[in-house]
Amino acid sequence: MEPLRIGIIGCGSIAKHRHIPEYAQNPNVKLVAFSDDVLERAQEFSTLYGGSAYNSFEALLANEQLDAVSVCTPNAFHAPISIAAMKHGLHVLCEKPMSITLEEAEEMIQTAAENNVQLMIGYNQRYFSPHVIAKEIIESGKLGKVLTFRTTFAHGGPEQWSVEKENSWFFSKKKAFIGSLGDLGVHKIDLITWLLDEKIEEVSALIATLQKPGDVDDNAAIVAKTSSGAVGTITTSWTLVPGEDNSTVIHFENGTMKLITDSEYPLIVEYRDSSVEKHTVDAVSTNEVQLNSGVIDAFVEALINNQPVPITGQDGLNSIKVVLAALQSSEERKTIPIVY
Repeated sequence: MEPLRIGIIGCGSIAKHRHIPEYAQNPNVKLVAFSDDVLERAQEFSTLYGGSAYNSFEALLANEQLDAVSVCTPNAFHAPISIAAMKHGLHVLCEKPMSITLEEAEEMIQTAAENNVQLMIGYNQRYFSPHVIAKEIIESGKLGKVLTFRTTFAHGGPEQWSVEKENSWFFSKKKAFIGSLGDLGVHKIDLITWLLDEKIEEVSALIATLQKPGDVDDNAAIVAKTSSGAVGTITTSWTLVPGEDNSTVIHFENGTMKLITDSEYPLIVEYRDSSVEKHTVDAVSTNEVQLNSGVIDAFVEALINNQPVPITGQDGLNSIKVVLAALQSSEERKTIPIVY
């Protein structure tokens, strides 16, 4: 079988540290084109991996014979670029959040269906080893009904990660639309709904800019109610120092599950009878300690086997609904129901 011909649109940090090296390590892939508004970034990767460099996604789509693209641009451009690529008959792996409006997300899903291509959203939290095992334990049923949860994603801010440092597009409402909630919150929304196999049905939120420059949030706190009636919190921050917190604690009828950052035991399960399971699996990936995201391999595997992608546009839309409801709640100071 011929390898998949992949193009990279947007050559910033997420492409540099995740998409490009993980594609390069996959034997079923050939990286053939790179585009970025800053041509030198695209040229850096074309020099390293071969292929062509472009300073616009339009030129890449017009000049290359591709099977799929990764869209790794600022948030505001995810939808229009993904839609254009799918109209060219290409499969798309789009970084999160998939869009900045519900209408854009719905158009992305519709465009994929109309052009018989696949659309996958890059929620890598599902593939972290502690989360995979946690999902298996929850599905076994031995913990019983979920009651409450708290999940957090926090670090010192995108300037520590972005190729643009303090001038990062993450701080621009025009390019990012949302701050820590869109950068980190969508991950934890997707994670908790995937782990529990539930939807979030209503939210109350407070969202603020406490320290960082720009006009997007750097901290957010959401109180959420799920479809089974469980109540929990989802918090995000760009102002945590030092280190990173990517933790989740879930309380069930028969015990408590703890997913902990930077621990010898990233997954601990404490049961009602006082027994404890400590799992020595790979730790949760952080900005400082990069592990294979799993997303790229899953995308490639689905395409080469002609199978549905595991994280769909609908999954992305569901997370966007929660984010937008949280923004509305914070602005209007009231609880917002979410309709699916």
